[in-house]
Amino acid sequence: MQTNPRLNIRQVTWSNPVGADLRAAQQAELDARFGSSDHEPGPPPSEADVAVFLVAYDKASGQPVGCGGLRILNEHTAEIKRLYVLPYTRGSGVASSVLAALEAQAYALGIRTITAEAGSAQTDGRKFYEAAGFGPVPNFGPYAGVEHSYCYSKPIDSHSAAHTAMA
Repeated sequence: MQTNPRLNIRQVTWSNPVGADLRAAQQAELDARFGSSDHEPGPPPSEADVAVFLVAYDKASGQPVGCGGLRILNEHTAEIKRLYVLPYTRGSGVASSVLAALEAQAYALGIRTITAEAGSAQTDGRKFYEAAGFGPVPNFGPYAGVEHSYCYSKPIDSHSAAHTAMA
């Protein structure tokens, strides 16, 4: 079942130009928030380690409005990467719909825990993850020991994954 009837959420390749444009917009916004481009600990996500990448399109206009991906960390754990929605669509359910679709895809891949990270300049992101049922966890992987990183985790099961189907 589609969680937002105004969206089509499609899986695309990491190299898809629409996804690349959305990721570039996200990075430009983060560069402005953090005051530099050096705000991501560890290696950036890539086609080699992002198993699923989704783009949300507005059904009425056909315009892309958001994206998000899953980086596989181990057999049962993935990290949300590049979850982003265009500023003019924030608060309309796009991010929640992309997150729900990512949860469904993760569950289908055998993932049972999803993780996320948000930096100190991303208070909106931290509030979003907390509202979506993520709990704070010790910083993991490349975020361990990074003062401005906040890490989260959420178990997923068939119930959480059943709320979204790909359009």
